[in-house]
Amino acid sequence: MSDDHHEITRRLYEYALGIDTRDWRLYRSIFTDEVRMDFSSYSGSPAATMTADAWGAGCMPLFEGLDATQHSMTNPMVDIDPGGETARCRMYMQAEHFLANPEGDAGFALGGYYDDALVRSTAGWRVSEDTLKV
Repeated sequence: MSDDHHEITRRLYEYALGIDTRDWRLYRSIFTDEVRMDFSSYSGSPAATMTADAWGAGCMPLFEGLDATQHSMTNPMVDIDPGGETARCRMYMQAEHFLANPEGDAGFALGGYYDDALVRSTAGWRVSEDTLKV
């Protein structure tokens, strides 16, 4: 396995680790300064381009409000463009979300895959586009 393949898959595993451990510095570090996010298959909202800081700031209260999460990611399919400066990675995911509440089930599961675009930077591979397909 190439060093690039390893680093790209690590970035996406850090995506899950950052959310699940509420390590927002780690989570922010995987993205380019501007990022295109498309969670329309889950939320119905159109894709949007924003700063990674704004994306992280929006995620923080959502996940901080949960008791726990566990994002599992597997089967990375990495394709590095011939020039070696951009890449795509598709990974299956399953995310468990937990919130103790008197209304019923404390868990919510979501499954699908992430289809991400990455660019090589001076700091290594970074995610420039993140698409969730439920």
